[in-house]
Amino acid sequence: MPILRGRAFKYGDHVNTDVIIPARYLDTTDPDELAPHCLEDLDPDFVRKVERGDMIVAGRNFGCGSSREHAPIAIKAAGVSCVVAASFARIFYRNAFNIGLPIFESAEAVAGIEAADELQVDTDRGTIGNLRTGETFQSQPVAGPVKELVEAGGLVEVVKKRLKAVQA
Repeated sequence: MPILRGRAFKYGDHVNTDVIIPARYLDTTDPDELAPHCLEDLDPDFVRKVERGDMIVAGRNFGCGSSREHAPIAIKAAGVSCVVAASFARIFYRNAFNIGLPIFESAEAVAGIEAADELQVDTDRGTIGNLRTGETFQSQPVAGPVKELVEAGGLVEVVKKRLKAVQA
């Protein structure tokens, strides 16, 4: 997983969980049912335009609002490989890693990226490269227990793996 590559979908500050996945779809946690509604109240064309591996780039306080895990589930299921933001709401930050969605905090990267820029993210080094401009920005790498969560596909998968190992 160390290198991710995709196109940037750029949004502003305070993108809340209610626009990431509207409350009217919270009767399920099935990723396949949530994905078609990802960001539909903010960007109605998002799911038609996004391609597997693309990235969301946003301003401050991404994922604010209610603490639903549905938001990062919908983002990941829509095919987004990672989210780069100036900052994340605390609960979204944790929920993203718990479901295996890598996220990177870098205000400098957000300032240096425009919509549709092609990006390359090295998750092990925490570098975010803008292939259009040639600039590279630094964030925290995905490492330690968080790396295990992301590589396994989330906390549930890590627990399943560990239970299987204990039972063997």
